[in-house]
Amino acid sequence: MKRTASIQRDTKETRIGGKLTIEGKGRYEIHTGIRFFDHMLELFTKHGGFDLSLQADGDLDVDQHHTVEDVGIALGQLFAKALGGRKGINRAGYFVQTMDETLAVVALDLGGRPALVYKDLVKVRLVGDLQTELVEDFFGGFTVHAGANLHAKVLYGRSNHHKIEAVFKCFARAMRYACSTDVRLKDQLPSTKGLL
Repeated sequence: MKRTASIQRDTKETRIGGKLTIEGKGRYEIHTGIRFFDHMLELFTKHGGFDLSLQADGDLDVDQHHTVEDVGIALGQLFAKALGGRKGINRAGYFVQTMDETLAVVALDLGGRPALVYKDLVKVRLVGDLQTELVEDFFGGFTVHAGANLHAKVLYGRSNHHKIEAVFKCFARAMRYACSTDVRLKDQLPSTKGLL
């Protein structure tokens, strides 16, 4: 059975509609008004093996912050809803990814406790049209609303584009594993507490 979720999240700053299928085929239709951000979400979807449709209409005339953070919130809500009670999931995942000269690692836990540690070593204000400091805000919104703790770190690299891309690819692969189910544990919560 495919795990899916849909949301419509409207505030005075952003209007975001989205649909997620965890057991997807890497298909995406993403429009945030920030092309580099779209690209990162597209490769997240492709490398995660998810299907994601996401349309964001934000107050980009003010700043990118509301749009980027609210997309993180919406994506976290989509995963939380699609995962439901989280029985049988692997819960934790990690991945190490090269992107040419760059190496990054992401480890995450979908155990219900939000926390973020983020170090990307990006040294420029913009990559493409994306304000780079907002990547951390995206992950902050995601972790709180997905009920996840996430550690993302670029170990080294030269290209700022590659640093951010490596993080998103790691995030995708770590999420793919954490969301996957273990048939042996399909009726169990992945916790000794019996509650996530």
